[in-house]
Amino acid sequence: MSDAAKSDSPPLREGKNPAHHRERSQINRDDLSPMMRHYVDLKDEYPHTLLLYRMGDFYETFLDDAVTIAQALELVLTSRLSGNNVGRVAMAGIPHHQLERYCRMLVGKGYAVAICDQMEDPAQAQGLVKREVTRVITPGTVLDEGMLSARSNNFLAAFVLAGNNWGMAYADISTGEFLTTQHSDRDQLAQELLRLQPSEVLFPTDAPDIQRLLRPGETSEYLPEGIPNQFCFTMRTQSSFTLPEAKQRIQQVFGVRSLEGMGCEHLPLAIRAAGGLLVYLEETQKENHIPLQPLCTYILSEYMVLDHQSRRNLEITRTSRDGTFHGSLLWALDQTRTAMGGRALKRWLLQPLLNSEQIQARQETISELSQNTAFRGDLQSLLQQIYDLERLAGRAGSGTANARDLVALAESLDRLTDLANLVADGKSEHLQAVQMVPSTLEKLGVRLRSHLHQTPPISLTEGNLIRDGVNADLDRLRQQAVSDQQWIANLEKDERERTGIPTLKVGFNKAFGYYIGISRAKSAQAPDDYIRKQTLTNEERYITPELKEREARIFNAQTEQFQLEYDIFVDLRSEVGEWAGLIRTVAANVAAVDVLAGLAEVAIYQGYCRPKMAEGREISLVDGRHPVVEKSLPPGFFVPNAAQLGTPGISPDLIILTGPNASGKSCYLRQVGLIQLMAQVGSFVPAQSAGLGICDRIFTRVGAVDDLATGQSTFMVEMNETANILNHATERSLVLLDEIGRGTATFDGLSIAWSVAEYLAIEIRARTIFATHYHELNELATLVENVANYQVLVKELPDQIIFLHQVHPGGASRSYGIEAGRLAGLPPSVIKRAKQVMTQIEKHSKIAVGLRKGSPHAKPPVNSGSKTVPAEESQQFELPF
Repeated sequence: MSDAAKSDSPPLREGKNPAHHRERSQINRDDLSPMMRHYVDLKDEYPHTLLLYRMGDFYETFLDDAVTIAQALELVLTSRLSGNNVGRVAMAGIPHHQLERYCRMLVGKGYAVAICDQMEDPAQAQGLVKREVTRVITPGTVLDEGMLSARSNNFLAAFVLAGNNWGMAYADISTGEFLTTQHSDRDQLAQELLRLQPSEVLFPTDAPDIQRLLRPGETSEYLPEGIPNQFCFTMRTQSSFTLPEAKQRIQQVFGVRSLEGMGCEHLPLAIRAAGGLLVYLEETQKENHIPLQPLCTYILSEYMVLDHQSRRNLEITRTSRDGTFHGSLLWALDQTRTAMGGRALKRWLLQPLLNSEQIQARQETISELSQNTAFRGDLQSLLQQIYDLERLAGRAGSGTANARDLVALAESLDRLTDLANLVADGKSEHLQAVQMVPSTLEKLGVRLRSHLHQTPPISLTEGNLIRDGVNADLDRLRQQAVSDQQWIANLEKDERERTGIPTLKVGFNKAFGYYIGISRAKSAQAPDDYIRKQTLTNEERYITPELKEREARIFNAQTEQFQLEYDIFVDLRSEVGEWAGLIRTVAANVAAVDVLAGLAEVAIYQGYCRPKMAEGREISLVDGRHPVVEKSLPPGFFVPNAAQLGTPGISPDLIILTGPNASGKSCYLRQVGLIQLMAQVGSFVPAQSAGLGICDRIFTRVGAVDDLATGQSTFMVEMNETANILNHATERSLVLLDEIGRGTATFDGLSIAWSVAEYLAIEIRARTIFATHYHELNELATLVENVANYQVLVKELPDQIIFLHQVHPGGASRSYGIEAGRLAGLPPSVIKRAKQVMTQIEKHSKIAVGLRKGSPHAKPPVNSGSKTVPAEESQQFELPF
C-alpha cells in the first residue's frame, strides 16, 4: 500500500488547496526527510515536468506537482509528513500499473512527465532506495503504443529564426521520420506548423527561464510573433542550436562526415533546427536509443502549397464545422488496411505533388490494381495481416518493445514474403518496389519465430518468452524445474503415507512459500520434524528443512531461468533494432502500395476516372462530383457538373458563379478544388473524364469565421484571407472564392468584390471560381474577355422553388434569399415585409451600371431594353423608407 493510502489525514478533493500545501521554494531542505530531499533535488533538475516518484506500488507526486495532477486527473489530494519542522506536504499518486493511462492523460493536456523509477529491490536496499529518472515523456516524445494514434503521426518539431529566414526540422520518433527544410518566407513557417500539427515545438530563446514548456494557448513574450500558439512549445537554450554543435551532433548520430548526402550542407538554419532536436531527444530519452531514419531535406516548392485556411475549407482531414474525421476527404478515401498506409495517405493529401512523373507513377499502380478485382482483394487481405512495421522497429530500436511486439514483427516479416510472391508479376513502379524482401529481413523473421513463444506474456521478467531448444542452459534449468515440481507433487503422497493423514496437502503461498497443511483436528499427528509456520482458523501450516531446501533450489533456478530468458530476448531485440532502418524502408514501400490499393478500391466502387495531367493550365471536368458529399448520399442522388477553366480561347480564367442560397455553389467550388488536389495526389477522381494542368497552390475563401481572440471581426478575417490570396496567387494557382465582400455595407462589399475579381482575372490570371450573390458582377463578363458567367439553376413554382443543383452558363438575376428564409421558418409577416422592401429596392437600384461606367476596362454601355442608362443616373440609389 502506498504512503498516500496510509495517510491519516482526510483526503481533499480536487480543487481544494490544502492548508499544508507549500511551494518548493518555501521549504528549508535541511529539515526534509532524506526521501523528500531527494525528490526536491530531482525536481530542481526537471523543473518544468511533473515528477512521478516510484514508491512501492505507486508513483507519487508532492508539493506543487501533487496539486497539479490532482486537478488534471481528478485524483484525491492527500498529504504526507516530510521531516522535522516541515509538517505535512501535499501528495497525490497513481498506481504503477496505470502509469501509461495517466501519462496519456497528462501528456494530452500538454504536460511533460518525468518518470523516476526504483533502481534496486527495496527489500535489499541499504537506507534510501536508489531511484533515477529513467525517461521524460513530453507531448512530442511519446513512444508507448497506448499513447499514440495508430493512423496519425506524432511529430516533434524545432525551428530557428533569422529575420524572415527560418529553418525547421521535425521527427516522429515512433516511426523514425526525420526531415528538415529552410525557407525565406516567414509566413510559410506558420503554415508548415499548421500542416504538420506537431505535438510539441522546440525553439531557442535567450529567456532566463529556459527549458520551459508552454501549453496550448499559453502566451509568452518569448514566443516569436506570427507563430500560432495552439501547440505545446518548449523554450530551449541557444547553445544546443548553434551551428557547430548542431552539425557535429547530426554527423555523430548518423555516422557521416558531411551533410551533403542529406541535402542540407548549405542550409545553416535547417542544420541548427535538426541538431537542436537531436539534443532534446538525447536529454529526454536518457539511455533509450531512438533509431531515426537519416535526415532528409525537403523543399517546399516540391509540393502544392495548401495554406491552413484552404485545408480547413476543403475539409481534407477534419470537417470545418466540428473538427471530426467523419465527413472529411480522408474519411471518404481511406480504404487502407495498415496503420502505416493510413498515415501515408494523410501525408499525401496534405502534400500533393507537382511532379507529373511521380503523379503518373501512382496512377499506373492504381490502374493496374483496379483492372483485377481478385488480385486487389488478395492484396488487401494480405496487407491486413501486416502490423505496424515502422513503430514496431522503433520500439525495438529504443529498447521498449516487448515479446509480443517481436512476435508481431516476425509475423509481418513472414507476410512480406507472401506479398512479394503475390505481386511478382506487377508492372507498375510501386508494385515492383515490394517484389523482393531483403534476405536479412527474411532471416531475421525466421530467427524471431524460432526463438520466441507464439503467445508470450507481456511481462519480460516472468519467463515463458523463449522456446525450448534455443539455449542449452535454459533447457537444463527448465528440466530441473520439472524435476523439482515432480518432487513437490510426490511429497504430498509420501507425507500422507508417512503421517497417516489422508487430508494432508502441500501448498504454496506468495508470502511464506511452500508449506504442508494439516487440519486443526489432525494437527496433533504432525511428526516431530514438522516446524509450525502459520496458524489459521481451520488449518496448521508446517515446513520441513528438506522442503525449504528444495524451495530455495526452485526459486534460485526460476530466477536464473527468468534472467536467462530476459537476456536472450534483449539480444533479439537489439538485433532487430540494428535493422530498424531497413525495416522502415520496406515499410514505406508497403504503405505506398496499401494507399494505392485503397484508392483503387474507391475508384472502382465510386466510379472515378483516371485524370489526364496536362502541360498547360486547363481544368476540364465532365460530370465532376464532390467525393465526400457523394459518399454521404444514396447512390445516384448527387447531381454532377462540368467545369472548364484556364484554356486560352476555349474556357475562361475566371467564372462568376451566381445562384440561390443552398443551391450548391459552395459544394461546386469545393468539388473542383478537391478533384484538383486528388489528381495531384495521384488518385483517380470523381468525374466522367478529367484533364488537369499542374496547380502550384489552391486558395479558398469560404464561409464566415471571426477571430475574437485577436479582436478581428468576420469581415476583417475575410479581408486578411483575401489579401493573402491576392499577394501569393499565380497564374498556375486555383482560387475558390465564396461571398467576398458580404460582411460590410452593400456598396463597399460590391466594390471590393468587383475589384478583387478584376485583379484575379486581369493582373494575376489565376484560374478562379468566384461565387457571389452580387449579380451586378455578371457585368464583368462583358468587360473582360477571360471572365464568364455561370449560374446554379432553380425551378420556380407558384409557392416554392426547387433547387436543381445544375451549373450552367449564364448569370442568375435573383438569389431567392427570402425564399431561403421562409424555408428556415421565418414568421410569415417577416417574409411578406421583406418582399415589399425588395420590390422597392429593385426599382431604385442601378449599382451595376455605375460599376460598369467606373471600370477602367469598361466597354460602351450595354442597352437596357430601349434605353441606355446614363452614368450620372446610375449613381442614384434611395431606400424606399
